[in-house]
Amino acid sequence: MKRSMTASATIGNGNGNGNGRHSSSAGFASRFEEQLTFETPTMKRYRTILLFGAPGSGKGTQGKILGNIPGFYHSATGDIFRSLDLQSEMGRKFWEYASRGELVPDEFTVKLWRQYIQGLEMINQFRPETEFLVLDGLPRNLKQRQLLEDTIDVVKIIYLRADLNKMVERLKRRALKENRFDDASDSVIRKRMEVYEKETRPVLDTYPKDRIVRVDATMSQIRLLTEIVKQLVPLKEAMDKEHESDFAGHA
Repeated sequence: MKRSMTASATIGNGNGNGNGRHSSSAGFASRFEEQLTFETPTMKRYRTILLFGAPGSGKGTQGKILGNIPGFYHSATGDIFRSLDLQSEMGRKFWEYASRGELVPDEFTVKLWRQYIQGLEMINQFRPETEFLVLDGLPRNLKQRQLLEDTIDVVKIIYLRADLNKMVERLKRRALKENRFDDASDSVIRKRMEVYEKETRPVLDTYPKDRIVRVDATMSQIRLLTEIVKQLVPLKEAMDKEHESDFAGHA
């Protein structure tokens, strides 16, 4: 069985991503996971934008920015893990892997994420009728891709591309800024790149080519955001038109 995320690297203080309304939901998993230990049947697939790229390509940064734009809800798996209450059932299961330094199984990762998103929908923090789900870091491998097939409908993939040396330099700077000195070593970073090429990169090949947009991730943040938004505007306009039509039909 493939495994996806380093458990020991995902424990945090539950502050989430600190990003607008998303920060208010950072502790959602810990509040609701006890009620959601069963698999809630998925009645529909969430229309999804995937931010895809190697470590250091800027997926997380762009995802947080997009999450502040009306009509887009950003979800990062790491934030959900960091919000776990380690005294809860799901938290204890997570700690079983973390305490042994093992990787979190794909099934556990996807189940927790699915429950989290469905819970946000239940309390009206995520509105799939008028919002796209923006994902970065998921699916991380082919197994997760398969497990998510009945939950997400990927309508566009933003593939952030950059020179390998550029991404390595970004990862070094970020690790040093966050005082994670071990993660700044060349060997650790090269290992992450190898894992990406072996496990994550093949996921891209399973989607239709006409849904994939390649974007130069070395551009300035504002230019990169502009290029991404250009791709998303037509999708959002089509969603709004569909929603207005449905609303008029029920009026």
